[in-house]
Amino acid sequence: MKIAMIGSGYVGLVSGACFADFGHVVACVDKDPDKIAALEAGRIPIFEPGLDTLVADNVRQGRLTFSTNLPQAVAGADAVFIAVGTPSRRGDGFADLSYVHAAAREIGQALTGYAVVVTKSTVPVGTGDEVERIIREVRPEAEVAVVSNPEFLREGAAIADFKRPDRIVIGAEGAREAEVMREIYRPLYLNQAPILVTGRRTAELTKYAANAFLATKITFINEIADLCEQVGANVQEVARGIGLDNRIGAKFLHAGPGYGGSCFPKDILALVKT
Repeated sequence: MKIAMIGSGYVGLVSGACFADFGHVVACVDKDPDKIAALEAGRIPIFEPGLDTLVADNVRQGRLTFSTNLPQAVAGADAVFIAVGTPSRRGDGFADLSYVHAAAREIGQALTGYAVVVTKSTVPVGTGDEVERIIREVRPEAEVAVVSNPEFLREGAAIADFKRPDRIVIGAEGAREAEVMREIYRPLYLNQAPILVTGRRTAELTKYAANAFLATKITFINEIADLCEQVGANVQEVARGIGLDNRIGAKFLHAGPGYGGSCFPKDILALVKT
């Protein structure tokens, strides 16, 4: 299938390279000409183990290209993924959707036939509705379906997470677009990766709910660590004792400085603001 990946940052580049490795023809688009020039020269702007080799192999096979020309990439595409940033807005903490909305507008203007537009960026519930409204505003006659397909990638293990996922969440309102998404992920389906097809808003909320739950586990074990210091208990052994319960699990039960990074604080704040 022909795929356009709008945004060549962490999520867009990893996803685009992996989709190309599945055998799809992928064009990764970015407005930054320096980033695109670097990618075309084989220089990867982010550190992710194995990504340089994955990109080089698929570029050599002709399945992966990079461009600043969004209309050219979108024309004739079966699926167009939106993988642009959604940073927290200064002052109120709400997710800044200006890049998503701008991408939707440009995609709508560039569509040439039926396409599935997929929000890969982490977005608040209802964003897919707005993306569809924008596209139909600029191209009322567009034959398009908007889908939510949140990512669950860990930095440092993103390729493995993409190719061997715990689950693939697809938020689709119709059977036709759901089938397109199943075809895109067909190699993972053949490897028996669970595919959960839900409504669009359910998929959007699933991403936030997952990150909020993981952040809760981190916060909880840190509170228990404080209690352990007060009563003379060993927090590592407490974590092991509760983590062996299959209902709880051992992951994200490591006491430390708390959760951070580029996703958890932003996503928790966005969920609170929903």
